Amino acid sequence: MAGRAGLTTERLVQAGAELADEVGFDHVTVSALARRFDVKVASLYSHVKSSQDLKTKIALLALEELADRVAAALAGRAGKDALTAFGCVYRDYAREHPGRYAAAQLRLDPETAAASAGGRHAQMTRAILRGYDLTEPDQTHAVRLLGSVFHGYVSLEMGGGFSHSAPGTQETWSWILDHLEALLRNRPVP
Repeated sequence: MAGRAGLTTERLVQAGAELADEVGFDHVTVSALARRFDVKVASLYSHVKSSQDLKTKIALLALEELADRVAAALAGRAGKDALTAFGCVYRDYAREHPGRYAAAQLRLDPETAAASAGGRHAQMTRAILRGYDLTEPDQTHAVRLLGSVFHGYVSLEMGGGFSHSAPGTQETWSWILDHLEALLRNRPVP
């Protein structure tokens, strides 16, 4: 439904995502978005219920964009090649879209999460892990390991945590991917 100034929910969410990349996800509000469109805040409430609703919609957009990129990167890949592509998509997305990446970390209510692209992320992660012959509960542990390492590294890197020391961050990133792959391939059996 188009409204004043050609406003649609999709247009507002896209503008909110762009705003998040510019000023940070924490600073995205309905008021800030209204200023961006030079309209009154009330004009937006037929499209978004609140700042939290806007942030949830931005999170869903980010999860969808990220899932699409991961799916494209994984096509035709397996093993270390798939693991590397997977990790690099997350890192590149976070660097290109820091606000959206932060949005993708938003804790969603269970119903919203179930309907989101988050399930696609888990399925793609598990598809990569099938190449490592992991059974449960090791597969779930590995999903959590990969998510923790990728998110942790990206967060520290984006926060400037590695900027003042050698070796360079790309060299460290490659080292991490190599060692993750070796761990998954040669995991010790208790």
